[in-house]
Amino acid sequence: MFPYDPTLLALVQTSPQSVADVLQTMQAIGATCVDGDGLKWFNWLYLQVTQAVEARVVSGEFSDAAWLAELDVQFARLYFGALESALSGRPTAGCWQALFQRRNQTPIARIQFALAGINAHINRDLPLAIVAACQAASIVPRHGSAQYNDYAGLDTTLSSIIESAKLTLHVRLLGDALPPVSHLEDTIAAWSVSAAREAAWNNAELLWHLRGEPAFTAAFMDTLDGLATVAGKALLAPVPVY
Repeated sequence: MFPYDPTLLALVQTSPQSVADVLQTMQAIGATCVDGDGLKWFNWLYLQVTQAVEARVVSGEFSDAAWLAELDVQFARLYFGALESALSGRPTAGCWQALFQRRNQTPIARIQFALAGINAHINRDLPLAIVAACQAASIVPRHGSAQYNDYAGLDTTLSSIIESAKLTLHVRLLGDALPPVSHLEDTIAAWSVSAAREAAWNNAELLWHLRGEPAFTAAFMDTLDGLATVAGKALLAPVPVY
């Protein structure tokens, strides 16, 4: 879709092993993408979120900072993996395809691309990342645990970043102004990162109990992907010219 897609593909073919690796890859993606690429604006927002989480982890304010760092890495691997699959022409989750297939559609606002990516990443990917991080630490995902409390403690930071992004990215893909009245305000106002993250944790607990049942796990993930795809397409509805 863009002439630099082979460069993006090369960037995401190495799996990150640390948060520093994650940040380096995101920064390289951002430097590669032009402003007219919707991927740039999801990656921009995700980079800000990851930097904010890393800063709070380094500050030592969490009970299990190592687990949060592992979650960051596992989470980013799913984004990079989805992008690699799409750029390679391999089957890709529908919620990610909703974003990747519209990367060059200029009537869509930057914030729409950013939130569509966040939607795919949280509503589909985050439960998988939570399970993977818990498996790596040999712990069970459950409400009330130190890990859950740390996880929920990030909600205010993430919500603040996304609220700020809604203002910064409230322009069309190429930077031109949006009409004063559109469906966009209602669409983005209905999206809550804290509610999505709570649902993701609940779904992670369900996935944990489905371990060893691949057919049920696949069906459950298909359901999550289907719901996230519908939401992503709604978020990416072009803003008409008035």
